[in-house]
Amino acid sequence: MINGTEKDVIKDLLRKFYRHGYWGVKHMREDSLTKGFPDHLKGRIKDVAEDLRRKGTLKKWPTSHGIQWCANIERLEEIERIIRDC
Repeated sequence: MINGTEKDVIKDLLRKFYRHGYWGVKHMREDSLTKGFPDHLKGRIKDVAEDLRRKGTLKKWPTSHGIQWCANIERLEEIERIIRDC
């Protein structure tokens, strides 16, 4: 899965959003961000997600049932490039 390099963490997190189709109205709860990743990387996953949000690649917002995350559909080509090339 992940060997722990920064590029691998970014790629695998974006791959998760892409694979499950978390775009726009389809989103995931914040506590699901780290599911499927090794325990020792869970803190880094959250940091990477916040960094990608600041860059506009991911979006997050509060709802009545917790924080939700999705990939920015306007960055689809960039996300596909990162998944393919990293």
